[in-house]
Amino acid sequence: MKRFLTVCALVLVSLAVLAGCLAWYAQHPLTLARPVVDFNLPLGTPMKQAARRIEAAGVEVHPVILEWLARIARIDRTVKAGSYEVAAGLTPWQLLLKITRGDVSQGELTLVEGWTFRQFRAALDAHPDLRHDSAGLDEAQLMARLGAVESSPEGLFFPDTYLFDKQSSDLRVLERAYQAMKDRLAGAWAARAPDLPLAGAYEALILASIVEKETGLAADRPLVASVFLNRLRVGMRLQTDPTVIYGLGGSFDGNLTRRHLATDGPYNTYQRQGLPPTPIAMPGAEALRAVLQPPASDFYYFVARGDGSSEFTRSLEDHNRAVARYQKRGRG
Repeated sequence: MKRFLTVCALVLVSLAVLAGCLAWYAQHPLTLARPVVDFNLPLGTPMKQAARRIEAAGVEVHPVILEWLARIARIDRTVKAGSYEVAAGLTPWQLLLKITRGDVSQGELTLVEGWTFRQFRAALDAHPDLRHDSAGLDEAQLMARLGAVESSPEGLFFPDTYLFDKQSSDLRVLERAYQAMKDRLAGAWAARAPDLPLAGAYEALILASIVEKETGLAADRPLVASVFLNRLRVGMRLQTDPTVIYGLGGSFDGNLTRRHLATDGPYNTYQRQGLPPTPIAMPGAEALRAVLQPPASDFYYFVARGDGSSEFTRSLEDHNRAVARYQKRGRG
């Protein structure tokens, strides 16, 4: 009996020592190979494999001990997939909490107002923190993957800063930006002013993209929108350079010539009446608002002053004088 009690005592002491060692290890800062170490845990990664991946990434953990610590805490089956970052001072216990709570690191991508879809996609393709699942898809295939009914992606993605889990799919960012524009456009269209010369929300999106590209000063957006709306009302051609430039695509070398303006095409608003067939860029919320809640005006022309702002005029005669004054072609 005495021997049994001695054995029990030794076992208890050993367990206490083990518990103390685990407690010390759990709260002792880990050594990192670099100031910040990042790693990715795929979906379904078990704790044992997660510990080994973390060690291989440059965090000096003891995989077996880390796994047992998780088992004792009953969190070994709750590893969350995602990308993680750890910095100096992190303890094994904090590491376990991070990967079982899903405290993933995030990347971000900013879509700029006035960008074309080509620029948006280039930014997606170049982003190191995204998984490029859209690579190899043409525009029609991409839109189909998003469940979109539109054939052209231009203008259908809302410019904003999007946060995402690192190594998540670029398709997810596209989906969010597409849905954000749908929601913004629907809300702006529902709150539109009466009697606008626009057949639907998509035409509003097209015009907003033109206003976005034509406006050098944010405060001028409402009046720029009013000029184009006034022209649409009376059947004047929009005669706006950005649509012509967009129609030239990759062949445009930065120099818009009279020959370009005289060459007919679906985006040449000098040659064709009404709106072009699609947006020419991603308009922001203010451009949408300017088009759908425009100020009342009797302006039909505007010309850039050279400082980012525009001079608005009512008649062609006044417009020509403004062009001469600011020594600009002023084709607004």
